[in-house]
Amino acid sequence: MADEQRDCGGRILAPGFIDVQINGGFGVDFSKATEDVGSGVALVARRLLSHGVTSFCPTLVTSPPEVYHKVLPQIPVKNGGPHGAGVLGVHLEGPFISREKRGAHPEAYLRSFEANAFHDVLATYGPLDNVCIVTLAPELARSHEVIQALTAQGIRVSLGHSVADLQAAEVAVQSGATFITHLFNAMLPFHHRDPGIVGLLTSDQLPPGHCIFYGMIADGIHTNPAALRIAHRAHPQGLVLVTDAVPALGLGNGRHTLGQQEVEVDGLIAYIAGTKTLGGSIAPMDVCVRHFLQATGCSVESALEAASLHPAQMLGLEKTKGSLDFGADADFVVLNDTLHVQATYISGELVWQAEEAGP
Repeated sequence: MADEQRDCGGRILAPGFIDVQINGGFGVDFSKATEDVGSGVALVARRLLSHGVTSFCPTLVTSPPEVYHKVLPQIPVKNGGPHGAGVLGVHLEGPFISREKRGAHPEAYLRSFEANAFHDVLATYGPLDNVCIVTLAPELARSHEVIQALTAQGIRVSLGHSVADLQAAEVAVQSGATFITHLFNAMLPFHHRDPGIVGLLTSDQLPPGHCIFYGMIADGIHTNPAALRIAHRAHPQGLVLVTDAVPALGLGNGRHTLGQQEVEVDGLIAYIAGTKTLGGSIAPMDVCVRHFLQATGCSVESALEAASLHPAQMLGLEKTKGSLDFGADADFVVLNDTLHVQATYISGELVWQAEEAGP
């Protein structure tokens, strides 16, 4: 008999959502070097609870070394609770990426790997104790040396912002890379003679038993519904929903920051100010789950797993996160039939509840 019983009234009980790529939100920019980065992370962690997110990876976009040195020590791994969603580690997106596919990343701060490649990584970022994911472009010289070194430290390497062909991407995975950053966005488009990084979804050159995971921004802006369907039907077990949310998440139209640049929000779209380059998303995870379900026609279970089980598996946390198995952390979300969040629990404790939702 359970210690405590609650009637969820026929609602859906699902593992808590995990967002492995979120740049900020609610006016907070994780790539902004302030004296109190922690308070901003805490604010975002608290606000994410209403969207069913129980764990997340604060993401830093391409920045100068002094920003990493100041910000990273202020974002430690932290368990979730009534104070907010848990921090699983930082996702460093850049600066070791392609100039041609830099997207919203400032060109002035992009870097390549020098002769002592991993030393260059440490000089750029500083200590990696709080880091769980690094996005890099695998076509950069000496990238495979870096992939192997990062993987040896338990850090997940993601391929993105890249002009790599399929062969280069396959070699990167053979070196230890396990993830693709926002599939289709900021990479070579699929071509029938060389599908590029996208081709990893059906590659036969991956290590035996190796599952390649890939992030998708299902906000209705970044990825056409047909592209969502193609990716999901080609490799459903690897799909990881990410928001790629920017500091403008939860705010209105106008100008907001994203690292060293400004983003302009116009309706549902965030552009790099003065351009038509997408500058991240302003859709929270629960919205992405609903859009993904509608766009792909997949099962409810598949949509929920893409926001919970799959990111946990990608991070190697599937024994404690992303499921409702015996012995796992009791992080879960209560949803109604339209997948709107009614309540969020962390470690079995109610941490957020919609006003109209009953106990």
